[in-house]
Amino acid sequence: MKQFFKFMFASLLGTLLTFFVIFLILFAMVAGIVASAESDDESIKPHSVLVVNWKSPIKDRSSDNPFEGFDFNTMESKKPVGLNDILETIEKAAGDPNIEGLFLDMESIPAGIATATEIRNKLLEFKESGKFIVSYANGYDQLAYYMATVSDEIYLHPDGMILFKGLSAQLMFFKGMLDKLDIEMQVVRGPNNKFKSAVEPLLLDKMSEANREQLQVLLNSIWGGFIQALSESRGISIADLNNIADKLEVTDAGKALELNFVDGLVFRDELLEKLKEKTGRGEDEKLLSVSFGKYTKAKDPNKKKISKNRIAVVYAQGGIVQGKSGPDQIGSSTIAKAIHDARTNDKVKAIVFRVNSGGGDALASEIIRREVELAKAEKPVIVSMGDYAASGGYWISTNADYIFAQPATITGSIGVFGVIPNFKGFLNNKLGITTENLMTNENANFIDVMEPMNDFQREKLNQEITKIYTNFIKLVATTRKLDEAYVDSIARGRVWTGTDGLDLGLVDELGGLGNAIAYAAEKAGLDNDYRLSEYPKQKEFIEQLVEELTGNMQARIIGDQLGEFKTYFHQVQAMQEMKSVQARLPFFITIN
Repeated sequence: MKQFFKFMFASLLGTLLTFFVIFLILFAMVAGIVASAESDDESIKPHSVLVVNWKSPIKDRSSDNPFEGFDFNTMESKKPVGLNDILETIEKAAGDPNIEGLFLDMESIPAGIATATEIRNKLLEFKESGKFIVSYANGYDQLAYYMATVSDEIYLHPDGMILFKGLSAQLMFFKGMLDKLDIEMQVVRGPNNKFKSAVEPLLLDKMSEANREQLQVLLNSIWGGFIQALSESRGISIADLNNIADKLEVTDAGKALELNFVDGLVFRDELLEKLKEKTGRGEDEKLLSVSFGKYTKAKDPNKKKISKNRIAVVYAQGGIVQGKSGPDQIGSSTIAKAIHDARTNDKVKAIVFRVNSGGGDALASEIIRREVELAKAEKPVIVSMGDYAASGGYWISTNADYIFAQPATITGSIGVFGVIPNFKGFLNNKLGITTENLMTNENANFIDVMEPMNDFQREKLNQEITKIYTNFIKLVATTRKLDEAYVDSIARGRVWTGTDGLDLGLVDELGGLGNAIAYAAEKAGLDNDYRLSEYPKQKEFIEQLVEELTGNMQARIIGDQLGEFKTYFHQVQAMQEMKSVQARLPFFITIN
């Protein structure tokens, strides 16, 4: 019998190993298909048009993951392009004699307003080459139209519309749900942190007056920059733009043409004929075009010679957590190591720290900030803020030599809070579960999510929160050379746009990632003799494969299934991450 079981288990193990090997071979084949789909060096023919049609969310950095965006149904790669590659590719096209012009073929832009502004500014630089930009859509949403206004000509489908309506902000509140579940959220905010409203969804069922005030100022500031750009591009007064938005007038294509929002109403085939004319193609000839994704892989005809000098670009995007980085998370150990590696690399002459974060764990933020401080002592460190660099995102930026932000960047939010849930009522009253504690010391149950805090414990937490907030104020005052009382007056958890942040002394200049890189090169005395080196180093194929088969794939499937409702799913996830003292953006906000 022993022999029987011995052979049976040996056979089972051999079968499992065989399946595992076959599994790896299959995935290696798939990876090869993906890689080959991406690595084709596109041969660009003369008089070609570069077609821009971004559909996947635009992050700061392109992923090396071969499965990112891969459609297993069609075996086609739809890999999203990062902002870094978008900016580089537009610059490459400007100097490529084979690219005649650019075709913006988009109804929407999968990016935040600050990111869209950075791309728009790069397109304005592209126009300086003398090449054309033409836009077309069946219908434009507000952000897509904002991007389209860089074009020499804007076209719309005869039955299309432009959703030009102003900005609105929507917040979600959980108090009603928590009350029904009998869950108490014990909240402690920093002193006078009335604008630190990340906790309000747990305590209220509507906005506080302080939060309403700061959000209205924020929206007005963003909208002001938005319509200023449109006014300059289309020659329409700001007063008229606001009146058009109030009356939703350009939801009618004919009205959009009459009001000079577009230059023509045409069908797509007619638009393609116009592009052929612009590129000198005959009636019987096809339009020569190349997709943006393919063109990112094309050779750069004006590529600079390889330099030994490097500028490190350290990307930090997502919520700030302790430990290693994950999908859409800034891990303190991962980013601290990346900054350390850039600091200790003799070839790296300057560091650009790209921050795109609404904050998170206060201790994790301090760990990253310390590495920035150490790096600054040895070489120039320049911060480039993305859509967000608020609370913990601002904390990790403070020690930089110089800070760039976009006008619509959401920054500031200098404040902290602590949240300790109390599930006692939920367990007792909803599930019929009771608990009982034995303790060796008077406060051994600090912090216990199954019992409410007593007055002494709440005061202890309050002292810790106050200390962190005081340190935050001192940090900003010292690094920005401001008075502590002044910093406190503009802090208290309040958010500001990049434009307001410049006026308040929180940032040094309005600009994007390209501006930050150019400034870093200048500070390091490199002129144009440098190349970029990106940090943190992206993961090896096997690591990416394991992640794709576990958490990443699961998150992506959930996101795909939820569609437009996935925003709310992410908000609930973020609430679950609030497990310690937080320096986090004061709200979960959707701006439309």
